[in-house]
Amino acid sequence: MDIGITKKMYFPISLSEIKAKVEKKRKSFSSDLLFEYKRSNVKEITNTFGEKLVRVDGDIPVDLPIENGQRFLFISYEQSRYSHGIHKYPAKFFPELPRWLIKRFSHERNIVLDPFTGSGTSNVEALFNRRHSVGIDVDPFARFLSRVKTTAFEISEFRRSYNVLLKKVVMYHPDLVDPQDIPDFPYRDSWFTQVILQELAYIRKIIIEMDTDTRIKDFFLVSFSSIIRQVSNADNNCTRTVVRKKLNKHIYPSMALTSFVETLLINAYRFEEFLEKAPSDVTVRISDDDARYIDVTDDYFDFALTSPPYANAVDYPRTHQLEIYWLGLASGSLNPLKKLHVGTEAVTASDYRNLHTVGEEMADEKIHRIFEKDPRRAFIAYKYMKDMNLNLKEVFRVLNPGSKYVLVVGNNQIRGEVFESWKYLMNLAEKIGYRIENYFGSEIINHFIKVPREERINTDWIIVLKK
Repeated sequence: MDIGITKKMYFPISLSEIKAKVEKKRKSFSSDLLFEYKRSNVKEITNTFGEKLVRVDGDIPVDLPIENGQRFLFISYEQSRYSHGIHKYPAKFFPELPRWLIKRFSHERNIVLDPFTGSGTSNVEALFNRRHSVGIDVDPFARFLSRVKTTAFEISEFRRSYNVLLKKVVMYHPDLVDPQDIPDFPYRDSWFTQVILQELAYIRKIIIEMDTDTRIKDFFLVSFSSIIRQVSNADNNCTRTVVRKKLNKHIYPSMALTSFVETLLINAYRFEEFLEKAPSDVTVRISDDDARYIDVTDDYFDFALTSPPYANAVDYPRTHQLEIYWLGLASGSLNPLKKLHVGTEAVTASDYRNLHTVGEEMADEKIHRIFEKDPRRAFIAYKYMKDMNLNLKEVFRVLNPGSKYVLVVGNNQIRGEVFESWKYLMNLAEKIGYRIENYFGSEIINHFIKVPREERINTDWIIVLKK
């Protein structure tokens, strides 16, 4: 397809106008955030079903009393603060939860593990609270994002590079983009208009060609990545990257340029806050190990926490496929990457021809009932439990004796059957040798995840296991 662009389709952008607009947003955002952050309190409430919950606003008290089976409503005010907010990510931790768990179950200078690190929220909070940490993820986009969110750099060089980049963005003209600057990937010209392809290619090109610290360039690339879905033809709010004709999404010339500048201005503010708060003598390592096979010695970690995928998992490679392609993390089929994920739906007919069981009575009974309705979904549920059992064994091996592993587990429905992962995982954990120290519910308010209404469960369960 010809990706040329006419002069009528090119609209210069005004840096001063965008800065003024962003400054208004930033002031409003900052004052509201600080006000809400000071409102931390704990109180009992009753939900619309007449159930008693404990509502906690803001920071969660380290010594918050907990009873088994108790349910909480945690209200977060920091999901967009510091580096937490520089890129959207589905079903991620809200920062107050890992912060509380890290403070409650570990000490300064301990080593903390998150075996399904996702966007790195646990690692950011471990860093802020002076715990060394390791984050593991099989997904290259998750690792890239987590590294950027936890990596400090020299502030004066950042400001210099940042100003150079902004000036280059407003110098955009279609003639500055060569066809080879635009990456080739499946259905590219369906996902993006010709205008946006050239604008994105220009932004990526000037970032890559900058003469600055690689860590700073990676931060710029994450800011670039964060606008890709927004300026594509895909639905902004769906975890599956899809074009919906009824959406009537309005894409216009200069949209990528304007969106990038706005995002970079806000993200720079967030990251400067991060740089002021992050200690320089605490280490964060983001690893490409597998949560099922962790390459460290026995008894290495002092605490582990994670929010593993759902049994009927978010298809993370599909969610971030456009970002993956533009960042150069893949160029062709994503199926090999999908198969690496726990909870993957990338299975073949030969996998689910026969019924499989995991050796946990309640889970196996549920898998059998699902198999009678949908053998493929039954195998996906089985494979999830098998993989999570491997993870439980590995974390048990790498934890110090007496240390804890906390899982925040989301349940869901599979073909009309409620799949209570948290219960099955607790039973598997006891067989491995963990002691169940506590379990309690956290009501879900706002995941960036669209689950069909009939499959949605509104409570995550937090399981505290002790080695």
